[in-house]
Amino acid sequence: MTELKASANLDELASLCKRRGFIFQSSEIYGGLASTWDYGPLGVELKRNIKESWWRRFVWERDDMVGLDAAILMHPDAWRASGHVEAFHDPLVECRNCHQRFRADHLAGPKCLSCCATDSFTEARQFNLMLKTFLGPVEDSASIAYLRPETAQGIFVNFENVQTTTRRKLPFGIAQLGKAFRNEITTGNFIFRTREFEMMEIEYFVRPGEDEECHKRWLDDCMGWYTGLGIRKENLRIRQHDPKELAHYAKATYDIEYRFPWGWGEIQGIANRTDFDLKAHATKSGKALAYFDEEKKEHVVPYVIEPSAGVDRAVMAFLLDAYAEEEAPTADGKTEKRVVLRLHPALAPVKVAVLPLSRNERLAPLAREVFAKVRSSGAVDGFVQYDDAQSIGRRYRRQDEVGTPLCVTVDFESLDDRAVTIRERDSMKQDRVPIERLPEELAKRLKRA
Repeated sequence: MTELKASANLDELASLCKRRGFIFQSSEIYGGLASTWDYGPLGVELKRNIKESWWRRFVWERDDMVGLDAAILMHPDAWRASGHVEAFHDPLVECRNCHQRFRADHLAGPKCLSCCATDSFTEARQFNLMLKTFLGPVEDSASIAYLRPETAQGIFVNFENVQTTTRRKLPFGIAQLGKAFRNEITTGNFIFRTREFEMMEIEYFVRPGEDEECHKRWLDDCMGWYTGLGIRKENLRIRQHDPKELAHYAKATYDIEYRFPWGWGEIQGIANRTDFDLKAHATKSGKALAYFDEEKKEHVVPYVIEPSAGVDRAVMAFLLDAYAEEEAPTADGKTEKRVVLRLHPALAPVKVAVLPLSRNERLAPLAREVFAKVRSSGAVDGFVQYDDAQSIGRRYRRQDEVGTPLCVTVDFESLDDRAVTIRERDSMKQDRVPIERLPEELAKRLKRA
């Protein structure tokens, strides 16, 4: 097989995602809502697999982590204490000619990106990114609330609750998956920058003085998660924030960046937040938020290392890195272009597809029997699909395009020898396997891939 293309551009990726049921424009029948997206039948499986892999790696496989699911709505004082009301801003400029608005730090020069007018921008002003809402029947200043722009503060305000109920000793971490909202000035690049997104976030509490070494370990662990799931090392890099771009709470921050079609973009930030958040909430609430060291008989306000990743950006990076176009052989000895998503089996939306050779009524009962056996055996941890529409060649290509690692074909010989053909996505190699051994063979191949 000859590789024609090792990655997709944004238009190709968006087209594949809509055509195959990964991602749709939100409210499309009404013209769509800018920068909001819906995950379709395959997209929701991919997203779920990414989150489960992350949770398994960083919570279940460690003995120093617990989970939390905090509310999206929080007391407004939580956002005042954290600095979001006063400091969570981006610089906003407006073109006097076309009245489009942009982030000043995203502009490369004096020319408007919309109407091409030159030197038409207003002076930059600070624009708060939090989305406001109102709680209760009266919409006034006393009822203002915010949709959280991050999941971290729900962890910080629950620090004592978690530490008391789990009796964890330093160092330990609290992980959370959940939605966040930011009223971004400039959105775009498909699902890269949106106003509604999902986060995979950890607050890891350590003793002051142990924070820098811990920061480095989290960098290594997070990079290892991406590469372990198939992202090529040359498409990842670590970039340290310079002092001028550090957030108000950070001692040091590193971004893991992916090489997107437009250039390098952040998919995860790993920050040393020091003791800023716990002290800020303690001061505002009047509630002491500290760890009591039984051995030393002293209270310690921990430092915090925060690995924070965007689920949607991870979806985009995994899809782009898995995409390939190649010349593949056909049954008649010729070649044709094949689009394939070489997704890691742990992430693939469809783990196994069961394909009868045709819709012939003689094949259907056995094909359905095989389908039921694979699904009920527990050998395949994920979605198993039955597909009998169109020719077998077209179905193979369709499964390649959505990243299905293994296809199981039931043919007329299967009626006599009670065996089926397993086809591997990446090599297109085919092997004959007895139906009674099929579940264990599928499990072995999915684990090995």
